[in-house]
Amino acid sequence: MSNHVIIFDTTLRDGEQSPGASMNTAEKLRLAIQLEKLGVDVLEAGFPAASEGDLDAVSRIAGKLEKTEVAALARTSREDIDRAWQAVSHAAKPRIHTFIATSDLHLEYKLKMTRDQVINASVEAVKYARTLTDHIEFSAEDGSRSDRDFLCRIFEAAIEAGATTVNLPDTVGYAVPEEFSDLVSYVIAHTPNIQRAIVSVHCHNDLGLATANTIAALKAGARQAEVTINGIGERAGNTSLEEVVMALHTRRNFLDLDTGIRTEYIHPTSRLVSMITGIMVQPNKAVVGANAFAHEAGIHQDGVLKNPMTYEIMRPETIGLSANKLVLGKHSGRHALRTHLKHMGYDLSDEELNLVFEKFKVLADKKKQVVDEDLEVIITEGLLRTADVFKLMYLHITAGTTVLPMASVKLDVNGRSVQGAGYGNGPIDAAFNTIANLAGTQSELLRFSISALTGGTDAQGEVTVRLRENGLVALGKGADPDIITASAKAYINGLNRMEYLKSHPVTEAALV
Repeated sequence: MSNHVIIFDTTLRDGEQSPGASMNTAEKLRLAIQLEKLGVDVLEAGFPAASEGDLDAVSRIAGKLEKTEVAALARTSREDIDRAWQAVSHAAKPRIHTFIATSDLHLEYKLKMTRDQVINASVEAVKYARTLTDHIEFSAEDGSRSDRDFLCRIFEAAIEAGATTVNLPDTVGYAVPEEFSDLVSYVIAHTPNIQRAIVSVHCHNDLGLATANTIAALKAGARQAEVTINGIGERAGNTSLEEVVMALHTRRNFLDLDTGIRTEYIHPTSRLVSMITGIMVQPNKAVVGANAFAHEAGIHQDGVLKNPMTYEIMRPETIGLSANKLVLGKHSGRHALRTHLKHMGYDLSDEELNLVFEKFKVLADKKKQVVDEDLEVIITEGLLRTADVFKLMYLHITAGTTVLPMASVKLDVNGRSVQGAGYGNGPIDAAFNTIANLAGTQSELLRFSISALTGGTDAQGEVTVRLRENGLVALGKGADPDIITASAKAYINGLNRMEYLKSHPVTEAALV
């Protein structure tokens, strides 16, 4: 058995199912390019049957990637499979990923099908998909709660029909490592033709065990791990790519498994996902959290200064964090900026560089030094946000201890200029009230949070908002040295994401 683990990234499909994490096509394409640079073997680009927008995004990604296999998700229906193939047929390496539920609970209450009917549907779907491409993955949704002998039957039938990968998901995050490892071992031992396919696992984190379950499954013989950057995804999320990869990298003496991931791109990719989705990484998150390599206790600091290995099991440089940073300021030129951005993992065209450079100069006039986090904001706002309905043209705030807070705002709404003024309990409330009135939105503000990107009084403030309207939830994010401006940007970004969700209706979500 090979010691190589295939990394199947589903950030763009399952990760996007995080509440409010919908991405537009430009954002998905930028992230897909970064994931290929990171070295993922398979990228699940989306669920083409879900919406026209998803089909378009998957199609554009399929036409862009050269090395990474591009997968499209489909239910076990010809219509779904046709949509999936339409999206990935022109990919250098296309894959169709079809799924159906296999637990008795899902069969009785969701599918209302017998086990034999589910097997027949799976076989027909895999056979049809195999007429389109040689790379077929079959997933048994809610596999961890399915009868293990039935799993063996359906996997045997799917492989016989042409599946080259069979996936055993812990769809609801119910399994524990010893149990899941035993299940994977049993399926491998009792599926007669299992050697003709790669065994994959896809774990959710409802009990905080996604990474542990994935590692246990790999030890038991699975050779594909389905993961997302930062662990984003349905409910409590998916297995984190960075945790699995660095566990295999750091504990090679115990696990004896390897991946093709270029670990130095882990941190830049994590930041890009956070910037695009608006989902902040918790400070104590393993590998990529802000505190992952921070040491406050005196004993720890003393030990790290003498030998980093005393309290650090990984070197920061391994995941793309470097203590030696080129200082960028208002006197820095295009070449210095391009070099630094390339080191961060961004290969920009001349046109993109010019756009970023203009925004960099504006920020450099306000700050003495521009750091990586600042540049990531510039790239996200300058290159990824396209076709916005609402754009902030002007913001003026009057506030203080002796005046009623008032905001004057000018917006560009689909190319039309609108302006107005309004009051609020504070300057940010006044800005939000005025923007909401000009935009004509009925969105409810569910969450509002502020953080500083870096230290210092000139640091950019980063604001995250969560909006809800008619059952849709959208996240918005904005950054600026002025926290009120950052708040307005975040609110407008949230409104634009809400408009995107309204214009891209989604069918029943896949919960594999």
